[in-house]
Amino acid sequence: MTAFSFEAAFDLSGQVALVTGGATGIGHAIATALAGRGARLVLVDRAANVEAVAAALPGAGHVGVLLDLSEFAAIEPAIAQIVAEAGRIDILVNNAGIVRLGVAEEASEADWDLTMAVNLKAPFLMAQAVGRRMIAQGRGRIVNIASQAALVALHGHVAYATSKAAIIGMTKVMAYEWGPRGVTVNSVSPTVVNTELGRLAWAGEVGIAFRAKIPTGRFAEPDEIAIAVLYLASNAAGMVNGENLVVDGGYTIQ
Repeated sequence: MTAFSFEAAFDLSGQVALVTGGATGIGHAIATALAGRGARLVLVDRAANVEAVAAALPGAGHVGVLLDLSEFAAIEPAIAQIVAEAGRIDILVNNAGIVRLGVAEEASEADWDLTMAVNLKAPFLMAQAVGRRMIAQGRGRIVNIASQAALVALHGHVAYATSKAAIIGMTKVMAYEWGPRGVTVNSVSPTVVNTELGRLAWAGEVGIAFRAKIPTGRFAEPDEIAIAVLYLASNAAGMVNGENLVVDGGYTIQ
């Protein structure tokens, strides 16, 4: 950009954005924000209603793709089909993830493997498949959703924290390798977010105690994470590459 224009910087008209885990929670908020700025959305989710959710987004032409990201062999064919139908992918948001809690001495191998599969291997394969196509077209934005758990220790989060710390490492390497070829790669690390699952997991005394440790005194709203992703996906963030944007109310500064 030679001159800053808010409308131009945040105009995503004509761009195709793919959001994993886009049918609910943070992913749906992200998809809504991107669609609201003119992007055509592709929601990838294992939720049976993903097509209906996509169709209800602001604007037209959005599609939903039913896909379990732990089925690794299905990722490349799915991306190939999406590009064949949409023509391109300009924005990838690796949002889908799971949490399996357990203290380190008791965490099961099965929970560890599933967490690494969904939270780390699937985002890598998605970024690799989409990144190759972005490199070929000379431009792209990839935003990976990490977590405050990647930066500080949280009790019982050994598998989750490890997967999200690795996401930040992956983000930096991809940014270093792909930045010269027009593709920026960044991550966003939220605190607890007031999604349906977030409210359930952090209800009662455990939530009260955790909020007391956050300088702003509350959890994040899904739209606040969505706006952070929108910024990194937009033309306004063309010089932001390899960064981890922490949206945690100051929890990790302590």
